[in-house]
Amino acid sequence: MKRYLFRFIGLGLLLSAFMVSSAYAAQNRNRGHGDPSSQDEPTRAKQTPRSDAMSKNPYAGAIVIDADTGDVLFEDNADEKGYPASITKLMVLLIILEAIESKQLNLQDPVTITAGASRIGGSQVFLREHEVFPVEELLYATIVQSANDAATALALHYAGSKEAFVDIMNRRAQEIGMKDTVFHSVHGLPPAKNQLPDISTPRDLGILSRELLKRPGTLQYTSTRERPFRADTQQPFVMRSHNHLLGAMEGCDGLKTGYFRRAGFSIAATAQKKGVRAVAVILGSSDRKARDAKARELLSKGLMQLVAKTPQVPAPVALSAKSTTQAQEEVKAEAAEKTNGVIQIKKSTLLLFVMTILGILVLLIVLFAVKKRKSKDKEIYLDHLPEE
Repeated sequence: MKRYLFRFIGLGLLLSAFMVSSAYAAQNRNRGHGDPSSQDEPTRAKQTPRSDAMSKNPYAGAIVIDADTGDVLFEDNADEKGYPASITKLMVLLIILEAIESKQLNLQDPVTITAGASRIGGSQVFLREHEVFPVEELLYATIVQSANDAATALALHYAGSKEAFVDIMNRRAQEIGMKDTVFHSVHGLPPAKNQLPDISTPRDLGILSRELLKRPGTLQYTSTRERPFRADTQQPFVMRSHNHLLGAMEGCDGLKTGYFRRAGFSIAATAQKKGVRAVAVILGSSDRKARDAKARELLSKGLMQLVAKTPQVPAPVALSAKSTTQAQEEVKAEAAEKTNGVIQIKKSTLLLFVMTILGILVLLIVLFAVKKRKSKDKEIYLDHLPEE
């Protein structure tokens, strides 16, 4: 009896230990799934939004515009305010490209990484203090990898401080007509305690995208899907674009995505087809795949509208030797019809004909005169003959 009692107690202890270890493991798993808001794009496609999240399904707002004219092709809550997240970096790209155009900066200018830039978290290329990179490499890092440290390094190099650069961003936003946009950061990360988030709308982000597309260098960066950083080292860091439409949608060559948990998934995308270009902005989608699908759908429809409105010029057709001859004969036939049956004679032909007639008349006159002279001589000869 005692033996069975000991077995029962031992089995109970083992079962209790198993339950305690399972609860402890579940608690650790929950801790490992914290807020991924420091990432530009999380590894999971779906995130359960918090109660204070601004994202919606399929989006909080959207717009499609003609990149050439700015005409609105589609809009749905286009003035809804939300958090642009890393799409904020498009304004960094615009300011740096304009500085290069005005000769204030050069693509090969060296940028020394500060301690402040090296400490920025989230999506990054892991810059280290005192490293030196050209402006061009940091632009690729800012747009392709959405590197917050690279965007900060460019801002500090150009303006001296993040605050001064943010002032430039807001001034430029007002100049190009982004009336409902206020920037508070150079990278779009979620705000820290006592800080304010960046605010924009689909309409304003469309205006920013269109302004960027006026710069010939923009698509060089936004269309890049993959690029090594620190390429001259033994183990370069491979940067990969978060824009999943690149390579998946024909004609798509930009621009930028954005994400943090409260903001949801956003994208400013552009594509071209048959000489026309459209821009689509999706702001605040609760799901990445839904955002990409909607952006692709709206871009495709916008391009179809633009192609339908654009007159297509037919390509010139090369005529063969036979068709050229036929065309010449048709021209002659048309000219003959225009004469209404009157025979057309060239002046040179008419002159030759008249001279020929005159020559014949002169010849006839000469022959007639000769014949008459002979007749007269014959009469004289007969008159002088002796009579028999």
